[in-house]
Amino acid sequence: MANVTAEEAQKWLIEEIAQRLGVAPTEVPPDQYFDELDLDSTQALIIAGEMENWLGFELGTTALWYHPTIEALAAHIAEESEKRIAAA
Repeated sequence: MANVTAEEAQKWLIEEIAQRLGVAPTEVPPDQYFDELDLDSTQALIIAGEMENWLGFELGTTALWYHPTIEALAAHIAEESEKRIAAA
């Protein structure tokens, strides 16, 4: 399992969201709230599932609630990744 940095997680999230919305990655601000993005709940669940596959660990159902922006979620993912590496 590789350590995922906040920058890597943020880049991944922005690219996935941009692809789903049909916009350029530069049009997805990292400090915008997920509920302000034009994603429906199905798309959000698909992205969350794909992210867990990419990461190799589960984020938990409350991750988006407690970390409601791309920037905040990316920082959380980096912390979780570090914890899992340290515990391995």
